[in-house]
Amino acid sequence: MKLKIFLFCLCCFFLFGCMQNTNSNTITVWHWMTDRQDTFEKLANQYQQLTGIEVKFELYAPSDAYSQKIIAAAQARVLPDIYGILKEKEKFAVFVKSGFVADLTEEFQKNEGIWEKSLFAKALNVNRFEEGNIYSVKPGIYGVPIDVMNIQMLYNEKLLKKAGIGRPPRTFDEFIEDIHALRRIGVDGLISGWGELWLLDCFASNYAFNIMGEEKIMATYRGEVPYTDNDWVEVFRIFERLRDSDALFKGIVTKNNKYAEQDFALERAAFAFNGSWCVNVYNGMNPDLEYGAMLPPKVNPNLPMRIWGAAGSSFMVNNSSKKKDKAIDFLKWLTSERQQVFLSAETKNLPSNRHALSSIPEILSQFASAMDDITHPSTWKYNEDPLVTETFGKEIQSISIGERSPEQAAEEVQRIKIRQLERAKNRR
Repeated sequence: MKLKIFLFCLCCFFLFGCMQNTNSNTITVWHWMTDRQDTFEKLANQYQQLTGIEVKFELYAPSDAYSQKIIAAAQARVLPDIYGILKEKEKFAVFVKSGFVADLTEEFQKNEGIWEKSLFAKALNVNRFEEGNIYSVKPGIYGVPIDVMNIQMLYNEKLLKKAGIGRPPRTFDEFIEDIHALRRIGVDGLISGWGELWLLDCFASNYAFNIMGEEKIMATYRGEVPYTDNDWVEVFRIFERLRDSDALFKGIVTKNNKYAEQDFALERAAFAFNGSWCVNVYNGMNPDLEYGAMLPPKVNPNLPMRIWGAAGSSFMVNNSSKKKDKAIDFLKWLTSERQQVFLSAETKNLPSNRHALSSIPEILSQFASAMDDITHPSTWKYNEDPLVTETFGKEIQSISIGERSPEQAAEEVQRIKIRQLERAKNRR
């Protein structure tokens, strides 16, 4: 009996804690970004002085706990005025179809689309559902990117100069030549957090886009092109060449990215594969680090190199909020040029407002210059089965340490692909 009373009280405490603030002059924002709370509070103070409206940023971390809180609050229908959704696009679609997210399309298109045009289109597309989308969501824009990101290769300017390398490599062959030059002076080549399969998948998909193009990748995901196709084997061979050229930092396939970031920041490797968030990370680890950003060097000169990039963080407006209009006005203010410059300077993240780029540091400008080259799984029409993707990453790890050949890896990934296609067919 006592246990039931305790659980009832705990439930009530949680629900009351999640209740929206009913003060008409207060907007509540839930987020997970521990590194930005202070900056958000500064911006909230500015907004209150300007409008008289209080904005309460409530931090819930880590991100997994935050996601659970959002799902529970949605089920109890006590979401705040503004919040973010950290799950995959399928979960985002569920929130939209359940009526938890406001359709902001009309707001973005007001005044000849001035708000929409001010933001990076490819970042906005992460929060957009197109006509005929596979989730059957009404076409529209359902979220506001407050910053953007992309993932590129980084190079240590001092180490390249020491090895006699005049400029960063543009082709994969040049990259391998540079690796040899670096090895001759005892410098390691490429470091990344490939113990995290998503980052390894990101690197591999960059080369898949460059080797075969988007249409063939999507055809593979649909089951029309096998992973044993020559182009996919060529993608796997990238990792064989990296291994055989001694280009990979020792232990790369088991490293978490935070440790890989430390290795690059402390100049233990000449190249890294990492996201634009690294600018803030490296600055904290080694403010004197001299480095630049570049696209991964091409294999196929006839196709573009596509890199992962999109909205770094996005906010959604609660469709049931009685202060929906005030919430939208605040997000318009937050993503305007002046606030974006401030947010970028404080957090060292790329601004989502394209007009704010002229006021950001040089290294962030290098990341920003590649925003036209981005792609992202959340914007693709099709995505691979998660188990196939996991197998794909693990097979690449095996190639990288010499346990598999590219052909063996391709056969294993295709075996899992066929099995998953059969299971999906039987579930229909």
